[in-house]
Amino acid sequence: MTVPEDSKTARLDDHRDLVSARRVLQIEADALEQLRDSLDESFIQALDIISNAKGRVIISGMGKSGHIGKKIAATLASTGTPAQFVHPGEASHGDLGMIMPDDVVLCLSNSGGTKELGDIIAYTKRFNIPLIAIVGKADSTLGRRADVTLLLPDAPEACSIGLAPTTSTTTTLAMGDALAVALLERQGFSPDQFQVFHPGGKLGSSLIKVSDLMHTGDEMPLIGEEARMDEALLEMTAKGFGCVGITNQAGDLTGIITDGDLRRHMGADMLSKTARQVMTENPQTTRPAALAAEALAQMNSTGFNGITCLFAVEGSRPAGVLSVHDCLRNGIM
Repeated sequence: MTVPEDSKTARLDDHRDLVSARRVLQIEADALEQLRDSLDESFIQALDIISNAKGRVIISGMGKSGHIGKKIAATLASTGTPAQFVHPGEASHGDLGMIMPDDVVLCLSNSGGTKELGDIIAYTKRFNIPLIAIVGKADSTLGRRADVTLLLPDAPEACSIGLAPTTSTTTTLAMGDALAVALLERQGFSPDQFQVFHPGGKLGSSLIKVSDLMHTGDEMPLIGEEARMDEALLEMTAKGFGCVGITNQAGDLTGIITDGDLRRHMGADMLSKTARQVMTENPQTTRPAALAAEALAQMNSTGFNGITCLFAVEGSRPAGVLSVHDCLRNGIM
């Protein structure tokens, strides 16, 4: 017998594991709302300190806070704010030398009493290094010693026994993300700069520009409007793009001849025709500053089936030509 879909849904809604998971997510979601609503001038002060620092943001935390600290350091570094994680245990055995007077220290501790942070806190006071704390208790050792305290909400851990760091690590991570993104926007960090820090992987490939891949100069297949079609065929064959751009006397791109144009004009007299008689006028183009992913989407769009190359123009003059194969070779899909 087939069980009705609504009965299956009702049984799933009551499943103990799903009830537990949803409770966790709701507790953490509530804490994030509290964190959002609690942000005040301390957050702005922290941004001011980091923005004015000549050095890096040194992040430290123990245990789960340390794992979150590494992620915050990576996010800051990838969005234009130099950052480095220093393990508090290693700091006490020589790694304090990684912290320079021009740096800012960001310490993470929900309790604020993590003893392993003691030497780092003392070091910042000795050398007058700004100390920012992300902490759950303002009156803790870390909260009192910090120059700026970013207070986490007084929210329960999502763990059923109330001990495993769950809500506290989620809100700490969110505070770090808020700092990183606010700094990114304050500094006017651009996609171009982001691509510099992400040359590999999907993020890097998605930010490559047409100008990074396009063929320029003598590599472009170009002929004049009055050139005969035998010249067009030679140019198409020599350059290997399966097309040739057509320019007027002023050097403007006025048309394109592709394999499809050749088939449509196939006949005994085709080679005696001029490029202007065969070309497709007003061809689809892109810009050198456009993202290569945008150009690939244009080539793949439903309205332009069969396009495997696009000329990049500045004004109306050809600056380069981009092939679909250039995109695919560089991981743009």
